[in-house]
Amino acid sequence: MFDMATLRNLKIKTATCKRILKELQSYEKEVDREAAKTADMKEKGADPYDLKQQENVLAESRMMIPDCHKRLEASLADLKGILAEIKESNQQGVEIEEADTIIADVEAFFQAADA
Repeated sequence: MFDMATLRNLKIKTATCKRILKELQSYEKEVDREAAKTADMKEKGADPYDLKQQENVLAESRMMIPDCHKRLEASLADLKGILAEIKESNQQGVEIEEADTIIADVEAFFQAADA
């Protein structure tokens, strides 16, 4: 049987993965929103200064995605590592199922992003 510290660690790593995935999805939505706003401003012939500011906002949002992506990859690797250790000892439980689910969600997200 694995100890409570290992179980707690699994919960933390699962929660971290879940949070970073949510954060990444949020940044992607923000980029879509800001890109649409920028395109709309260009179409309407907005003031060049305002347009430049909007383009800066869009660029900042875009810069967050690769960083978030890297953190999610690292977090996923951590989670898979601890989960493999736990599974070797044939343990079962809600925490393990939850970890498996978030791993599947993150991998599906990466596959959709690569497509």
